[in-house]
Amino acid sequence: MPAQPNAQPSYTQQQNDAARAFVIGNSREMFQQVYSQAVPAPIVNNTQAIQLRNVGMVKRLIVEVTGTVAATAAETQNLTKWGLANIFSNINVTDLSNYQRINTAGWHLYALSSLRRQMAYGAAYLNDAPVAMGSNMRVNDGPQTVNAGTGAQNFRMFYELPLAYSDVDLRGAIYSAVVNATWQLQFTVNPNFFIANNGDPTLGVYQSSSGQLGTLSNVVVTVYQVYLDQLPFVNGQPVLPYFDIATGYLITNTNMTALTVGQDFPIQFPNFRQILSTTFLYDNGGQQNPGTDLNYIGIQAANLVFLYKTDPFTLGLKIRNTIGDDYPAGAYVMETRMQPINTTTYGNMQLVLNPSLVNANANVLIGWEMFGIINQVAGMGGSLAAS
Repeated sequence: MPAQPNAQPSYTQQQNDAARAFVIGNSREMFQQVYSQAVPAPIVNNTQAIQLRNVGMVKRLIVEVTGTVAATAAETQNLTKWGLANIFSNINVTDLSNYQRINTAGWHLYALSSLRRQMAYGAAYLNDAPVAMGSNMRVNDGPQTVNAGTGAQNFRMFYELPLAYSDVDLRGAIYSAVVNATWQLQFTVNPNFFIANNGDPTLGVYQSSSGQLGTLSNVVVTVYQVYLDQLPFVNGQPVLPYFDIATGYLITNTNMTALTVGQDFPIQFPNFRQILSTTFLYDNGGQQNPGTDLNYIGIQAANLVFLYKTDPFTLGLKIRNTIGDDYPAGAYVMETRMQPINTTTYGNMQLVLNPSLVNANANVLIGWEMFGIINQVAGMGGSLAAS
């Protein structure tokens, strides 16, 4: 068991679980729009900060973004592999204690939402029902190509920002019904929304058939706050699962460079965390290959013993068995939520990649999903060097 957060000297996990069940059973879920504004010009690379509502026990935020894309001249703008998941280059949520619960990119949020839902997030699927079931609404939707002939085209994309682990597991939930602190959501519209034909498309939304970039307009961001309201009170105080709200459900990302062909490339897991999943993109100098440029992927303990080691195709099998599909080429997910990697107990742990091909400017983009006790990770969050 990981170390428990400080709550009350005699507080136990059993009391926390009882309080959690009491809150879930006696509160009302609210799904409220708290913000809707057009992003002012210049839209690309624009950063906006939104003060969130101080109400209830917040479980998640939903961000909806709509807008219009158009070609500038005779070029064709083609949706990249991660497409509309890359609208935001960064999204972060800072809690009432000024700690960042979420600090990651749009692609990571979409990959994680798909993993958590066990299907492509916000997607419809084909079926043989004898009624008109299927993709009938423009939920997550955008044009595959845009050119002078198609004119300006509309798009819509939803992002889920989970704060609590789930509706029945409130670890990470933020109790925001206070008057002496504020918290906020901040997002940045991708500065590389449009990529030239000779650029790296990995983190772009559209790539041009030439050096001419497209235009982005009419972007509106709407934020919904999903929270538990009307919490039960005892002796004038709200019933709160103290361990749950002292635990952070943390979603962050980083990137690494300097890979070498045939050499193990260790990536340190953050210390004082429970790692639930590790998502990474191998951007091989602008190429995203379907497992053909990695010899193996593994999880290695500090004593150099591999807890897990496999080729990328076997890892692909595991992901298909979870979400029923493949992520875009070059993307991989190591899911460990059934037995989280506890770096508090086991010390330094590493994700190990062994590449078979390394092009110029190759790098690895890594997204972490993890639990951490806030008063620990705020002061002891760093990792020791891998070497």
